[in-house]
Amino acid sequence: MMQLYFSPGTASLAPHFLLEELSLPFELVLVDTDKKEHQQEAYLKLNPKGKIPLLVDGDLYLTESAAICLYLADNYAKDTEHQHFSAALGSGSRAHLYKWMLYLSNTLQAELMTYFYPERQLEAPELAAQLKTSAENRVAGMLNFIDDSLSKSEGEFLLGEHLSVADLFMFMLGRWTRGMHKPARAYPHLGPYMDNLYQRSSIQRAFKNEGLSAPFY
Repeated sequence: MMQLYFSPGTASLAPHFLLEELSLPFELVLVDTDKKEHQQEAYLKLNPKGKIPLLVDGDLYLTESAAICLYLADNYAKDTEHQHFSAALGSGSRAHLYKWMLYLSNTLQAELMTYFYPERQLEAPELAAQLKTSAENRVAGMLNFIDDSLSKSEGEFLLGEHLSVADLFMFMLGRWTRGMHKPARAYPHLGPYMDNLYQRSSIQRAFKNEGLSAPFY
């Protein structure tokens, strides 16, 4: 059985959504970051980077949230109901899936990390508040871009008519903006998009299993 090492509400959430969506058997393994368990020897033996999440699937030990999502979709979403999660290799939809997963993980997620942890970027802690504000302004521009893209989509999801791993990843990142002056839910197209995704039983099960409480996004 697969194991997903997680910390509630962190980057492990998107893989958790996908595992629930695909109804796969898996074990959730809590890594208590408050107790610094991710920096202790037992976890570092599994994941020397000391980061979350970690997926263990047989002999495979896989890190990076986006990579885990793509791996799960490629290997376990092959039935008719779920094959759209990763799109066919070589297709235009697959190309756009790569575009969205890279944009979300390398651009939006990276900026959100600056927003939440500005002190990591600075040698002068007194500038942290200024950097946090700058990061929030940049995130707003990214959310505007995603909102505009949704307005031009041929369906209700990022790739059009079908839900993909990019949508589950976006929902996770959209949730992270819930404390901002203008969160994802406040945008004209992103708001209904987030509302729609929240209705999925897979997302609600993941929230429940991780012990997360409102506001969910």
